[in-house]
Amino acid sequence: MQQGSANLNLMINAARKAGRSLAKDFREVENLQVSLKGAGDFVSKADLRAEKILKEELMEGRPNYGWFAEESGPAIEGKDPTRRWIVDPLDGTTNYLHGMPHWAISIALEHKGEIVAGVVFDVAKDEIFYAEKGFGAFMNSTRLRVSGRRKMSETVYATGMPFAGRGNLPAALQDLARLMPQCAGVRRWGAASLDLAYVAAGRYDGFWERDLQPWDIAAGIILVREAGGLLEPLQEGGDIMESGSLICANEPMFAPLCKVIRNN
Repeated sequence: MQQGSANLNLMINAARKAGRSLAKDFREVENLQVSLKGAGDFVSKADLRAEKILKEELMEGRPNYGWFAEESGPAIEGKDPTRRWIVDPLDGTTNYLHGMPHWAISIALEHKGEIVAGVVFDVAKDEIFYAEKGFGAFMNSTRLRVSGRRKMSETVYATGMPFAGRGNLPAALQDLARLMPQCAGVRRWGAASLDLAYVAAGRYDGFWERDLQPWDIAAGIILVREAGGLLEPLQEGGDIMESGSLICANEPMFAPLCKVIRNN
């Protein structure tokens, strides 16, 4: 594996340790599907266990840093107010709950409002995506580059769709109605951190989504940028981390994708 900074190595080691806990619990999920109670309560506890491991590892390694994570409530400011961990211990919870092997641990390090390092660990496939500002993006030991596709008809994109009454479903359906006739396909796999990692790896040609949480996207943002992708707020002039809405693609397809999706 590519050697990174002490911070990046700390993040990777923490992700691997929490990943072992989640993998062990994931093997039990299938057995719970047939029970009357179902697996929901079990998965919630698995999520909390993973976050506890991550918090212990990261905060022990960097006790002065702040902490911002999905299960922890309000952000905690550290003694060093310029740095904080942004963590999702289990992105793709619904997939995990249903026994589908597409979920990840996402860890980002923010410094003075900018993401400077990120790790996304796809535990089930043993693929660990990581990047540091100025040093490129990698998957395991392989350098990542966004795709080189230049024709809309050959491209595949990813997005997320609102569910259970959340989000702006009409806008999402309008996006699909405009984009799907022009491209080779749109995927909705239910884990934004992996969608962004897949853009960085050239598997997807682009990704857009609205109303995500900071911990869903923080690590993926630096993966895409360090792999040569373009990434902006979905609404021009907006703030990605505040709005949770973003759009990204390889350089040739960024403007065409924006033209379609921003035409709302």
